[in-house]
Amino acid sequence: MKPTAFVFPGQGAQTVGMGKELRDHFTVAKEVFEEADDSLRFSISTLCFEGPEATLKLTEYTQPAVLTVSIAALRVLQSEKGVEPLLVAGHSLGEYSALVASGGFSFADGVRTVRQRGKFMQEAVPVGEGTMAAILGMDREEVEQICKEAALEEVLSPANFNCPGQIVIAGHTKAIERAIEAAKQKGKKAMPLQVSAPFHSPLMKPAGERLKEVLEGVTLQALRVPVVTNVEAEVNRSSERVKPLLIEQVSSPVRWEESMRRMISEGIERIIEIGPGRVLSGLMKRIDSKVVTENIEDIASLKKIT
Repeated sequence: MKPTAFVFPGQGAQTVGMGKELRDHFTVAKEVFEEADDSLRFSISTLCFEGPEATLKLTEYTQPAVLTVSIAALRVLQSEKGVEPLLVAGHSLGEYSALVASGGFSFADGVRTVRQRGKFMQEAVPVGEGTMAAILGMDREEVEQICKEAALEEVLSPANFNCPGQIVIAGHTKAIERAIEAAKQKGKKAMPLQVSAPFHSPLMKPAGERLKEVLEGVTLQALRVPVVTNVEAEVNRSSERVKPLLIEQVSSPVRWEESMRRMISEGIERIIEIGPGRVLSGLMKRIDSKVVTENIEDIASLKKIT
């Protein structure tokens, strides 16, 4: 078996109906949804399976919903295929799924924490004042320069370094509009994202402060599997470093391309994306097409995993 890592998607991967097939066919998945409902004291399972989509898109519901589906898929993968990873990572919110997979977070603590995280991130900036945009076909230095020039006393910075030629920026709405225009003037493609806040920008620092208080009440266990972190794109084996890095993560860029290259440098040859969608699999194909990519989100995708 090729050296394998598990990766977990973030916000934006959600769809109404996600996880239902796994819940209906596997007891381990059913138990995850029941635990999520009990921990949150409302039916996140109903929201995942039936919507409404408008509610599922709200950050404070999206985050626990995606985490729940991801962990349900993880439990099915482990029970049906017996695959175990050498490393784990997750994109933004997905880092919490990775920490549950690593044994650092209990699932109940994880799902409660990300609901609060989503709420804090939404409340950090008034609706309409901040947003995000994807810049395509530019390298890191070019994007950083555009952010510097378009900021004009406002906040604007790279938020996600996803893969070669795909960088997401975040900040004040007017600054984002100026950056999009500047990129287009250089002949590059730039588009606003349908998000409710400027995630992973310095504007999220108030959310980090509030998250710190929540994390103080969470007991962490030893990491059975090392986690490649968003903030540093390095392998973390210490549970003591988890909380500070999660607080910093809220207002720091997600260094996804570097994180995946770090995994490859550790000998990883196969990536399994666990949870809704195939966004991370697509990014990996652009980062290094030699890495085998698989995913699990339903029975059809589970059957393809060996």
